[in-house]
Amino acid sequence: MDRKQVAKATTKVISSYLTYQAVQTVLAQLTETNPPLALWLRGFSGQQILQDGEVYLLALLGQNQELAFRIMSVREHLVEEIMEDLPEMVLHDIKLKNSQHRKQQLEKLSQLSITEPNSNSESSSEQL
Repeated sequence: MDRKQVAKATTKVISSYLTYQAVQTVLAQLTETNPPLALWLRGFSGQQILQDGEVYLLALLGQNQELAFRIMSVREHLVEEIMEDLPEMVLHDIKLKNSQHRKQQLEKLSQLSITEPNSNSESSSEQL
């Protein structure tokens, strides 16, 4: 495992997700203040893949620089708001989810262990 490569890939995913959230925020604002521009951005966003936030922003910069700058500003604001809590929240969430998955798997395995002997004893009593 290359920790730096994992960190870079994770950063790219988070950055793209925050770009998506920034687009959603700007769309909500524009829907209230400038519906025609909101409609245009919605159409543009439907044509562009938002999975890669940087590719999306580069395409938007070519079409509407002002909107691209606005989305970049909102994205930067979002990251500043969440970065302090993010590492702790991610760690806590992963530990919690892992624990839940292990518990569910253990419950499934215990139920299988309990039902198998019963089915064997039922068939042996039927044979008697």
